[in-house]
Amino acid sequence: MNRSFKVIARSELGLVRDGNEDAALVSPQLVAVADGMGGHAGGEVASKIAITSVKELSGVLSDPALDTESREDLLLNISFSIDHEIATAANSDRSLQGMGTTLTALHLNGEHVELLHIGDSRCYQWRGKKLVQLSYDHTVMQELLDQGRLTPDEVVNHPQRSLLTQALIGDSGIDPILHLFEAKVGDQYLLCSDGLSSVLSDHEIAIIIKRSEPEKVVDHLIDAVHEKGAPDNVTILWVEIVEGSNEPKLELLGAAQV
Repeated sequence: MNRSFKVIARSELGLVRDGNEDAALVSPQLVAVADGMGGHAGGEVASKIAITSVKELSGVLSDPALDTESREDLLLNISFSIDHEIATAANSDRSLQGMGTTLTALHLNGEHVELLHIGDSRCYQWRGKKLVQLSYDHTVMQELLDQGRLTPDEVVNHPQRSLLTQALIGDSGIDPILHLFEAKVGDQYLLCSDGLSSVLSDHEIAIIIKRSEPEKVVDHLIDAVHEKGAPDNVTILWVEIVEGSNEPKLELLGAAQV
């Protein structure tokens, strides 16, 4: 059965930032979000490197001659290529030193979706009117939650809530894992930068999804972020698995457009 992603996506500046350090990719079988860091210029460069690399990979992954294992290896290893390119760029321009980016990518591969995830840009699944976070936040706060040293309520306003334990920062200190999930026609996914997830709770996100028509989910989520001050860039991809090849065109958003 031929399947593809149907995607609605937006990347917004927010109400406080003066530049968009988020970047995203929309394509028929592969979608991704990257949230840059390290200052306005550096963050834009890092997220653009990540998304441009994923864009180049999207054409390779669509090669029918590739077997499933080869596709998985290529997707997993793109993180090392991005990390190396970030290091090269930072070493050639001192103003870019310290830059980095998150990366969350979802690939449709036959009966499965494959999730590559580094950082705290999230991927959720929406199935049976339930929102389930598929990605794992690579943050100090998440580790403290796992250890029972903090409660979810204590994390909300913690000054170190955005401190990452893994990111693509050019230091080779990453341990990427490719997660496989069963894919069904009609499954929907939400990929987002923390400009959404740090402002709205999972419960608030789920209520908005439940109350919205599919084509309005992204707009309503961004409206809700704006109502709470939109302190960061916000990028949202609403993705549905559909039958057939009525596929979205490849599209770049945010810093990747520059």
